Amino acid sequence: MVCALLLALATTAFAAVDPLPFKDRAEELRFQTLTKQLRCLVCQNESLNDSAAPLAADLRRDVFEQMRAGKSDDEIKTWLTARYSDFVLYDPPLRGGTWLLWFGPLLVLLGGAAAVFINVRRRAQAAAATPLARAPNDTEDDW
Repeated sequence: MVCALLLALATTAFAAVDPLPFKDRAEELRFQTLTKQLRCLVCQNESLNDSAAPLAADLRRDVFEQMRAGKSDDEIKTWLTARYSDFVLYDPPLRGGTWLLWFGPLLVLLGGAAAVFINVRRRAQAAAATPLARAPNDTEDDW
């Protein structure tokens, strides 16, 4: 039991995020806002701010160093997209390469709606074209 407790404490110590030495609260807020706009390249569904992946920690450190070098948020984003493409941004710009990313879900939805519409229309036409099967005149009781 003691070994299990020590093991649990040791794993939480290794999972702790290495704090960065911010100059003031404003720099920390800027860092958090910027890293929330960037995607973790390993997790893909987490922001750089929320991810515990080692690559995310490296990218957070790179962002911090870029901030300390005096670069603006746009310059940092440009630097990251030059290295990792627009995929690193949670809100990629609208241009030729990201057109499908922005409008792909809408196209899939419209395609599905068109398929349902065509299927319903064909069934209605098929039902109208075939005469209803009439039951023969059966006057006898089945009981």
